[in-house]
Amino acid sequence: MKDILTAPFMVEMIRTTENMYAHGWDERNGGNISLRLDTAELGEYLDTGAVLRELPTGFAAPELEDAYFLVTGTGKYFKNVRYAPEVNLGIVRLTEGGAVAQLLWGFTDGGAFTSEFPAHMMSHVARLSIDPHSRVVMHCHPANLLAMTYVHTLDEREFTRTLWQMCTECIVVFPDGVNVLPWMLCGTNEIGEATAEKMRTSRLVVWSQHGIYGAGRDLDETFGLIETAEKAAEIYMKIAHLPRVNTITDAQLHLLEKRFGVQARAGYLD
Repeated sequence: MKDILTAPFMVEMIRTTENMYAHGWDERNGGNISLRLDTAELGEYLDTGAVLRELPTGFAAPELEDAYFLVTGTGKYFKNVRYAPEVNLGIVRLTEGGAVAQLLWGFTDGGAFTSEFPAHMMSHVARLSIDPHSRVVMHCHPANLLAMTYVHTLDEREFTRTLWQMCTECIVVFPDGVNVLPWMLCGTNEIGEATAEKMRTSRLVVWSQHGIYGAGRDLDETFGLIETAEKAAEIYMKIAHLPRVNTITDAQLHLLEKRFGVQARAGYLD
């Protein structure tokens, strides 16, 4: 077997957690990531028949039967992942219709997957129904998006339009817009189900007064989605109290659609 710490998926996961912490998105043990792994690639680094222990998940996801995930651990600090990945990360396989996660590697201190695991897996199911190449769900606490939920209407069309108007690239990066949930208790199946439903129409779901969920085909894409939305929210928070003299108009947003071959979410532009 090859050294699993040299696997491209492991190297990129470690780099991503480090970058997210450096951006200030994942204070203390805040935030979590799950990456769906390719079975053949994983087999080069790990004996997938060797189960270390079994962890109940508390939910059902038959669509993910026998799927493998690299996932961050509960109570783990992103800043420590690079120094002890085998403690702070784990590789699991879902069995029994998603009710059980078999631990194959990691969590060597006796830990377990993130408390947001249900929300992650439900979001994976939702995104896979839209895009069979979707592999990543990422949750974090970007300060400006979080602040925006205190001062901006939570109407999804208006929230999205505000972000699109802040940066020229926004409609190109997330033409499907941003969905928004009101405050809900985290770590529950209820917020997982609500997030998954929102994931059917957008790859970005804001949790009001909490953070954001992003989904994508790889770690770079998902990180970039959140990074772009957060940059737009930062600009908004800097100018929200000032009279707006200029803006990006709907006509200009339509020009960006044509130039970059994207389609804005139906009904979001005039």
